[in-house]
Amino acid sequence: MLEISNLWKTYSDGKIAVSNVSITVENGDIFGFIGHNGAGKTTTIKAAVGVLPFEQGEIRINGISILKDPIACKKQIAYIPDNPDLYDSLTGMGYLNFIADIFRVSKADRAVRIKEYAQLFEIADDLNTPISSYSHGMKQKIALISAFIHKPKLLVLDEPFVGLDPKSAFSLKNTMKEFCAEGNAIFFSTHVLEVAEKLCNKIAIIKNGELIASGTTEEVRGTQSLEDVFLELTENE
Repeated sequence: MLEISNLWKTYSDGKIAVSNVSITVENGDIFGFIGHNGAGKTTTIKAAVGVLPFEQGEIRINGISILKDPIACKKQIAYIPDNPDLYDSLTGMGYLNFIADIFRVSKADRAVRIKEYAQLFEIADDLNTPISSYSHGMKQKIALISAFIHKPKLLVLDEPFVGLDPKSAFSLKNTMKEFCAEGNAIFFSTHVLEVAEKLCNKIAIIKNGELIASGTTEEVRGTQSLEDVFLELTENE
């Protein structure tokens, strides 16, 4: 579903942000991507969804090159950045309809999906108020609903649990499991190692732009906790 092959990304100041990173996310995977701030997680994610250009490597979404046909790729994915930049002048419902229009979701289908997810994340009563009045957590909920509205095949999420209350975080975890049980895939970054350990079937750890571990959760963790493995790998030079 997502294939990142030998990805290199260098910024204008000469800093190498990502160095020869290769990751494969298959149908049904909940793939966790972990690392310290500045390790290269967000850069990799932005390159994967076609937001950032890159110098070397290849990225394919469901077999399609993000370089050669970005529109075809973006039709199949939903991306939520770590700080969703929504349109504050719109209401929650206005924003969701805007996203549904972009992806050409029918009026009937969007109505059903918006109702379902708005109730799930307990924001139905706030859909007709301006986004400018929303808390960070409420904005995160609207971003999540917008991600599911066109039934993507791949979700790419950067810190999706930040700002969510415990009940909404629990609902999101269950929704992610259901989404991948239907044959879709999720690639997401998180600082919450306990969530990654319990939720993900595959994990990659990145440090200073390089992958230092990647595989099934059991392979990466071994006989230790994911937290112990992460601290050991990221502290040792």
